[in-house]
Amino acid sequence: MHFGIGVIGATGFIGTPYRQEIREASAEARIIALCARRQDLLEQAGAEDNATLITNDWQEVIHHPKVNLVLICTPDALHHEALLSCAKAGKHVFCEKPIGTNVQQAFEMYTAVQQAGLAHYVPFWSRYQRVLQQAKQILTSGRLGDIRGVVYRWHNPRPLGMPFTWRDDAALSSAGSIADVGSHAYDTMRWLLGAEVTRVMAHADVITAAKPDLGDINLTEAIDWGASPPDEPGGKTRQATAFDYASLVFEFATGAVGTLILSHSPFFRKGLAPELELHGTEASLAVNRIDSTTTLALPDQLPEAPQKVEEPDAENRFINYVFPALREIITHGTTEHPGLEDGYRIQLFTDACSRSAAQKSWIELGQIDPDPAKRSDGLPGK
Repeated sequence: MHFGIGVIGATGFIGTPYRQEIREASAEARIIALCARRQDLLEQAGAEDNATLITNDWQEVIHHPKVNLVLICTPDALHHEALLSCAKAGKHVFCEKPIGTNVQQAFEMYTAVQQAGLAHYVPFWSRYQRVLQQAKQILTSGRLGDIRGVVYRWHNPRPLGMPFTWRDDAALSSAGSIADVGSHAYDTMRWLLGAEVTRVMAHADVITAAKPDLGDINLTEAIDWGASPPDEPGGKTRQATAFDYASLVFEFATGAVGTLILSHSPFFRKGLAPELELHGTEASLAVNRIDSTTTLALPDQLPEAPQKVEEPDAENRFINYVFPALREIITHGTTEHPGLEDGYRIQLFTDACSRSAAQKSWIELGQIDPDPAKRSDGLPGK
């Protein structure tokens, strides 16, 4: 199957590199239609992609007759309506994470695509990193024994002077850092361990000062500006409302316990400690995506020397993962690659964390699941 692609949110931090990879996959796909808010960036993108249609109306992309796959790369709050329209129009879908702003939306999105019999993909890219794949092989071998504890640190520090973007706005961002980097972290854990979290306790906050407000700029522009801001920027500022820090504790269905620290704050620097620690009954394993190493520690012994894992310099994720996954679903009805069910499961976790932070209490994931078959109390979703 050759994919005719429409991209909604075509010119942002995420949509721009995706389009580059798709252009390199001309034997498998062609970009047909693009939608974005800013006309200057949209016209530039249309010329780069040789797109048939450029528009600021996302419905035109979905209903274009030559588009059979839609990429949804917009702010989180704009995913739900667009994806339901894709399902109604019979278009396969690639949807950025977090897939919705709450678990009810995520459930509706997953259900709509399943009922329409469409292929779907959600880009949880961490699964494909070689160092994490090696960690999974070690886990599968049984060398660690039964996993009893997980410690995870996922810091994605922004430049200290970076301006305000939609990711700082709770009206557009689904739970800030909890949903942004936390969705990747939780998918990594559930993929490695083959288990879901059952309850969580969370503290979350905005710990970065008000940011320069430069208007409607994308994340690439904001990072570039923040890397070398003016000595005295002046002008108006805007305080973020979406969490840029969270500390979470949780329990897995297996009985294992975990802790996860998430941050976009400039004050939490990465690389000081291994990102991920897996502690089992037979051994412990540290996994560090920063330097692509794994380190094994046996009981009552100092850790072994770190083992370097070679990561590819670059790879085309659409050629290697996305298009094969979509074709597997179209042909066989299933795939091992991440999709909307994973997005829905992860939204359960991030919603529970947000609710816990607000209520300052433990939250059971089963209590907020809108699927009566999955809820722990059998009540309808709220």
